[in-house]
Amino acid sequence: MLLAVDVGNTNIVLGVFDGDKIIKTGRLSTNINETEVEYAIKIESFLNINNIKNISGAIISSVVPALNGTLKKAIKLITGVSSLVVGPGVKTGLSIKTDDPSQLGADLVVGAVAAKAKFPCPIIIFDLGTATTGSVVDKNGNFIGAIIAGGVKASLNALASGTALLPQIDLTAPKQIIGTNSIESLKSGAVIGTAAMLDGFIDRFEEELGEKASVVVTGGLGRAISKNCKHEVCYEENLLIDGLKIIFDKNK
Repeated sequence: MLLAVDVGNTNIVLGVFDGDKIIKTGRLSTNINETEVEYAIKIESFLNINNIKNISGAIISSVVPALNGTLKKAIKLITGVSSLVVGPGVKTGLSIKTDDPSQLGADLVVGAVAAKAKFPCPIIIFDLGTATTGSVVDKNGNFIGAIIAGGVKASLNALASGTALLPQIDLTAPKQIIGTNSIESLKSGAVIGTAAMLDGFIDRFEEELGEKASVVVTGGLGRAISKNCKHEVCYEENLLIDGLKIIFDKNK
């Protein structure tokens, strides 16, 4: 079995493959102060709770470099396997046509690899997490660039901490766009506002590409927001985990 680990700024997503099938996923909080033993305990608990044994391979993508060594040691401690970390020298099959390919985040690489395997090019990939990213793969399968915007949760947290009367909210779609109370107004701004932003980027990306593109949305906040886009988009909950499996197989 393969353990795939996607390290984000807020959460660490774990995925376990039995062959080509994902059999279980889970999330841990990202904390750069935790030791390899603390992460080993958490990962082992995840595996034990789900009765998962015989991990024979592991792969990590990370936007938090400070945790790479810690997680490699944690996984080695509980499984005995050495983890492959997505980065320079790892085969991905993705041609990157940006100014400096070495600066491209592993999460964007992994998402693009999975999207290319699932959808026709050109492709637009939105990942809605701590930040909102939009990646573009052209008709020839080349990664040509991206946008990075403030994340939904980060914006809401800033509002809640910086204002006296605005509360923290659950990120679900509002009953109507024009909110009649603070909570519904915040939901509209967060969910509908982000969906409208994605729609706007899709229009502009396709204008630059000169053609229509497949549009994929992923990330923990993507489900509710993708449902409110006016463009046709496909929500892929496990896009990055799927990409890690593809990259692992390329580097066997």
